[in-house]
Amino acid sequence: MTTNYHFCLVGFGNVGKAFARLLLRKKSELADRYDLSISVTGIITGSHGRAIDPAGIDLEKALNLLETGKPLDELDRGDAPAESAAFISACPAEFMFETTPVDYQTGQPAITHIETALNAGMHVVTANKGPVVYGYQSLTALAKNKGCQFLFESAVMDGAPVFALFREVLGGANLTGFRGILNSCTNLLLGMMAEGKTLAEAIAYGQSIGIAETDPSGDVDGWDAAIKVAALVTVLMGCPMTPPQVDRTGIRGITPEMITSAKSDGERWKLVCSARREGKKVIARVAPERVGVDSPLYSVNGTSSYAQFELDVLPGLGILESDPGPETTAYGLFADFLSILGVRGK
Repeated sequence: MTTNYHFCLVGFGNVGKAFARLLLRKKSELADRYDLSISVTGIITGSHGRAIDPAGIDLEKALNLLETGKPLDELDRGDAPAESAAFISACPAEFMFETTPVDYQTGQPAITHIETALNAGMHVVTANKGPVVYGYQSLTALAKNKGCQFLFESAVMDGAPVFALFREVLGGANLTGFRGILNSCTNLLLGMMAEGKTLAEAIAYGQSIGIAETDPSGDVDGWDAAIKVAALVTVLMGCPMTPPQVDRTGIRGITPEMITSAKSDGERWKLVCSARREGKKVIARVAPERVGVDSPLYSVNGTSSYAQFELDVLPGLGILESDPGPETTAYGLFADFLSILGVRGK
């Protein structure tokens, strides 16, 4: 007998839309392999309206509306509230998926979204780094108290199973440090600068393909990398950390002369993220570094990302994600949903 689950989607930007397309693509597979079906009963956006339909929103129509610049409101069958917390409370769902933009300083309003959903008895999956860094302990405790789960696989390396790896596979292992490239935008920008582009030209290209934001400072100044480092340290190393506690230097200071000097020595500039445990403290850093061909970071190009973990039982364990996009982030959300249900591949 097929079991139907109801989803509330908070945020419907590139990741949210990719998630909707993934649900459509996986519809038959979910039914055939797992006896599951999904109805999206609510979608709320920051600028394209909102809709609640207890019988299920037509995702094809929702995607078409946004592609034609029309609001979602015409799909509403439940007098959907405009305020997000009220919307979440009014939406009949067992799962809430949160994909709103990150706030590097407070994690809001995503934390409030998640608290509201958990208090309503919903499981929560987010791609947002903010609530992981600023609310991990409190949100995990609230989820446990409500008999729900709070997962966030997509928050750091898109769909790559970083948190699940430690949660489900590496039992008894202790993370002592890590090093890698966690911001795909700056990796692309530095690669283009190595080909002769200026930083401004590289940013313009990144914006044209949707990799760089209209305001690229979150990437260029290292904030996105810092919040990802803080999330890994907080969750995997058991040491609460926020972005201001990460020693952070962005890539604005990288000049053409520095690029040329590195190339002449057979090296490349990379924005390197790292953390290491020293006694009871964890020292975390984000900064540009020159790496040579002997480093696994040297060949991580384009929008790819890489993390190498050092554990007390394994000297080095690396994860490479090649050129991720919204589709891979959407998969992380999907995988968390199946993990909450206890579903494994078969």
